[in-house]
Amino acid sequence: MSSVITLAIDRYDRHFPFFDRTIQVPNGLDLTVLQVGETTALRDGAHRHKRMLRELEFDAAEVSLSSFVMAKERGLQFSGIPVFPRRLFSQTQIYVHDKTGLWNPSQLSGKRVGLQSFQTTLAVLAKGDTANEYGVDLQSINWVVRSGETISFDTPQGWKIEYVPNDTDLGEMLSEGLIDALFLSRVPSTFDEKTVRRIFKDPRAACVNYYRKHGHFPIMHIVVIQNKAVALDPKLPQKLFDMFQQAKKIADRYREDPAWSQLAWGHMAMGEQTTRLGTDLWPIGFSDNAANLERFISYSYEQGLINSRLPTSDLFHPSLLNT
Repeated sequence: MSSVITLAIDRYDRHFPFFDRTIQVPNGLDLTVLQVGETTALRDGAHRHKRMLRELEFDAAEVSLSSFVMAKERGLQFSGIPVFPRRLFSQTQIYVHDKTGLWNPSQLSGKRVGLQSFQTTLAVLAKGDTANEYGVDLQSINWVVRSGETISFDTPQGWKIEYVPNDTDLGEMLSEGLIDALFLSRVPSTFDEKTVRRIFKDPRAACVNYYRKHGHFPIMHIVVIQNKAVALDPKLPQKLFDMFQQAKKIADRYREDPAWSQLAWGHMAMGEQTTRLGTDLWPIGFSDNAANLERFISYSYEQGLINSRLPTSDLFHPSLLNT
């Protein structure tokens, strides 16, 4: 009897092997791969995180690490697979108005800072980094938050959170001086107008410094599976993990062709990245990502999104803890 599984993921280069079927799907697994965006609608729609974690629409999906950590702490019936399809350094995603005179996150105490949502993984990471790396008093900041939260929570005591309408353009708010800074997992709508810039004069150098200190590229998303799907096929977590391993190896080979992307110097940029940051910024498996996850869980706890520091092993299906 075949297992029928739906997998909702974004349209990244590392996921192309799922869409063009160059991965080998195990015998007995009927896999339907859906292109579902989060902030942008793809072929199969948008709002992937809520559709998975709240509406249980898919058997497995790529979701926000932050919302998944919150879901696990609240006892929701999901298990993680140690595959992490999206990563970002906060140092490239902190934006300010060009005229503010802000050139380091250490200057953000007491300011008004925009967020997509309070629990968005990039928001949690950037808040945690500004506090732990740059000494910012997070509770002195007025947080201007746009989106509804995927996993509901009570406003942490001592924090100042102002919610604005869901259709608010935070990039325009920054450009108009209504907020002093913006932590955003995308590029603000007003970035090309030259009124908005990144807070660091040399964001690449800031990322290299962070990586050399901590040894990892921060995780944004994780692949999760509903426990009821695992109950029907206990080997399903390993099967999905193996397919993502295949996809990673295939996608890594894409970049060997200097004309694979539309970036004229893409292959040279990859060489520069390897020189400065090492050969594999995207490890999969539990052991190579445990410290990365532990740091993020601490941030989530410090920001009042979870009530205890979960052991990293609690996030994953037990069959994958030896990966």
